[in-house]
Amino acid sequence: MQLRYGFRLYPSAGQRMALARAFGCARVVYNDALRAREARSEGMPFPKTGDLSKLLITEAKNTPERVWLGEVSAVILQQSLRDLDAAYKNFFDGLRGKRPRMGAPRIKSNRDNRQAVRFTANARWSLTPGGRLRLPKIGDLKVKWSRALPSTPSTVTVVKDAAGRYFASFVVETDASEVLPETRPEVGIDLGLGHFAVLSDGTKIDSPRFLRRAEKRLKKAQRDLSRKVRGSSNRNKARVKVARAHARVADARREFHHQLSTRLIRENQAVAVEDLAVKGLARTRLAKSVHDAGWSAFVTMLEYKAARYGRTFVRIGRFEPTSQVCSACGVQDGPKPLGVRVWTCGACGAVLDRDINAAVNVAKAAGLAVSACGAQVRPGFVPAPRSEAGTHPKRPTRLVWEQAGIPGLQAGEDVKVAP
Repeated sequence: MQLRYGFRLYPSAGQRMALARAFGCARVVYNDALRAREARSEGMPFPKTGDLSKLLITEAKNTPERVWLGEVSAVILQQSLRDLDAAYKNFFDGLRGKRPRMGAPRIKSNRDNRQAVRFTANARWSLTPGGRLRLPKIGDLKVKWSRALPSTPSTVTVVKDAAGRYFASFVVETDASEVLPETRPEVGIDLGLGHFAVLSDGTKIDSPRFLRRAEKRLKKAQRDLSRKVRGSSNRNKARVKVARAHARVADARREFHHQLSTRLIRENQAVAVEDLAVKGLARTRLAKSVHDAGWSAFVTMLEYKAARYGRTFVRIGRFEPTSQVCSACGVQDGPKPLGVRVWTCGACGAVLDRDINAAVNVAKAAGLAVSACGAQVRPGFVPAPRSEAGTHPKRPTRLVWEQAGIPGLQAGEDVKVAP
């Protein structure tokens, strides 16, 4: 499978100017191709990528208006056209129902917070013996290597984010040598807000709430930004401070997701989660907490790491009544308000923790070999039937007295029971 490895870049002042030139040229070619496609006659097919490449790159370099396209590598301009093709393909696949719907491709602005260019093997980029990234017409960029690449990368993408940081993203191929040895535990995971994750074995993982903890710092940075004059240098500096504050929150959340997902995949042979309606929950009053948790990113990490390390990943339907079914006897006890965290099964009397019970039901719905022993089930008080709850027993019938061998009982005669 293909994986992406990201590393921080530290370009010099001249290299930053060269990268800005590359970002701008790639953006211009993308916008020119988008206008050419939209300007076609009605009913005519879209122009092919080869024709656009000849018209917007090869021939455009010979015109005074686009002569500066020759100052950057031609590969990144070709890749910009491929990006437009992919955008249109995703748009039409969404209309056909092959993938979630997305908007049509739009013009890229030079004010976009994120800029990126991609170099393939045809660009003849390389890694120097000193550990620097050599890019054509840009130079040797300093890379902060945090780990070694598992294999030779096929492409590299240079990204500049809203905080002004530069990253190199390498695409590498991995083989089956990273498959972990088999293990016995299988776990179901119930994601929530009070606890980020509750496992079917009874483990509860607290939610770090990175955004909530950083709200005070973010509020101050945003207030300083709102007081700056639009278009001034001070406003741009304040904008970068806000972007860096948000980047720290996002980096901390991503690190937490990576560490937790890796631990769960290494310790369990199979992992089951519930398909949550994140978009629906994001429209409620819990929207900020839902986005702060980042469930979708965490589940995506679990899925690709399970495929990478030879584990089993199961996603059950979002309409499974995991919080309504007793994990001990399987009886559905009906919906319950969110404030009910512990409830008693009316059928078997088991006292259940809501989150752990849901995690066990997630694992059972996925077909994993788990039991309710980890769901903190304890025997409860079973209500006595109405016939046994009274203090006065029923009056014995004639048949009862005859079976007891008590003679002298006449038909219709009243029976007095001694106290």
